[in-house]
Amino acid sequence: MEPVVEQSGNTEEHEACQRTSHHSEKMKNNLITRLNRIEGQIRGIKGMIDRDVYCDNILNQIAAVQSALNSVGRLLLEGHMKSCVIERIQEGDNEVIDELLKTMNKLMK
Repeated sequence: MEPVVEQSGNTEEHEACQRTSHHSEKMKNNLITRLNRIEGQIRGIKGMIDRDVYCDNILNQIAAVQSALNSVGRLLLEGHMKSCVIERIQEGDNEVIDELLKTMNKLMK
């Protein structure tokens, strides 16, 4: 059974949806562990807001979540550059550089 791919009308997005990553099981587990921790931090922040915790404490927790997400993003970016990007360049697909630059710009906002 093949996965269903949503049609957005954007060929670039459609092609990107067809690609898969090359993460090892160790890397997947590491990323999932980090994301589960971040998910718990988000729930904690929601609870802090519900309990009317002092704003500065909440803001510090938000900064911690942002830092943790940035860390996940850096790990993914590193793996992407060392595998997917190199592979596509070796195949002669230099458009991957523009894709990478767009992604990096989004991550740096």
